[in-house]
Amino acid sequence: MSAQFPRLPAVVAFGGGHGLAASLSALRRVTTRLTAVVTVADDGGSSGRLREEFDILPPGDLRMALAALCGDDELGRTWADVLQSRFGGSGPLAGHAIGNLLIAGLWQRLDDPVAGLDMVGQLLNVCGRVLPMAAVPLGIEADVIGLDPLRPDESDVVRGQAEVAITRGEVCAIRLTPPAPPAHPATVAAIEAADHLVFGPGSWFTSVLPHLMVPDIARAVVASPARRILVMNLVSAAETAGYTASRHLELLADHHPGLRLDAVLVDPTFADDPHLEAYARSLGAEVYVRDVRMRDGSPRHDPHRLAAAFAELMGL
Repeated sequence: MSAQFPRLPAVVAFGGGHGLAASLSALRRVTTRLTAVVTVADDGGSSGRLREEFDILPPGDLRMALAALCGDDELGRTWADVLQSRFGGSGPLAGHAIGNLLIAGLWQRLDDPVAGLDMVGQLLNVCGRVLPMAAVPLGIEADVIGLDPLRPDESDVVRGQAEVAITRGEVCAIRLTPPAPPAHPATVAAIEAADHLVFGPGSWFTSVLPHLMVPDIARAVVASPARRILVMNLVSAAETAGYTASRHLELLADHHPGLRLDAVLVDPTFADDPHLEAYARSLGAEVYVRDVRMRDGSPRHDPHRLAAAFAELMGL
């Protein structure tokens, strides 16, 4: 009789930028059945320029996800470096990431964002698949308190992902524009087929919360029988400066009251919060405190430690 090998879990990871890249770098060590669902609201830098010129989805966070899923061998690391490399100089290409131009070029040729991303994935032999959060480019608007020192308790509206990410005020709520954007059918299908759904780490208002504001995604997440795992940040970032771990959970519940979680994964350095357990239980989750920080103490997730935590939570 042939040996029976356990079925690898199907995992969907939500996020954007460096936070999602950290999660993917760990998850690819756990399973090959991996789908990244990536925010498409970036309006700064190379992505913003390409988005404005060609009216396309911003490719930057999608590129970072593809780079994170490249192989660990020499060829894979070389491709990841190429994708992330940027043109120098002062000409019209200055500052553009090579991977952004590759993705934008394929989109122009194929006229299908998902087909273009799949082709890049095949070219790079990535572990898994990268999909956009929505089928159209999105904007982010935030209600922010404290921008004007003469009106410290009054709210202002800050528009654009790049501006929200660096705002000096306290972000209270966000909205997507257009509201209720459509999700790509492939993204919904991946959620429906998943065994585990992973949210975070990442910028809370511009990378984590927006996924739950796309109605098709929110409905699929709520209806899914998959185990839902939230990975907390290691520190409170610019958007959530000074916020405790429990405040992060409160914001999640405020923006999607119907969301339930199964596990909240947090490093000991961010778990010193007397309200964390109670807020997690209110969402249906158990808190798992595990060492997932880089050994040098820098505020980055260690892919090997994070992979070990994922394997534990997924029963592998």
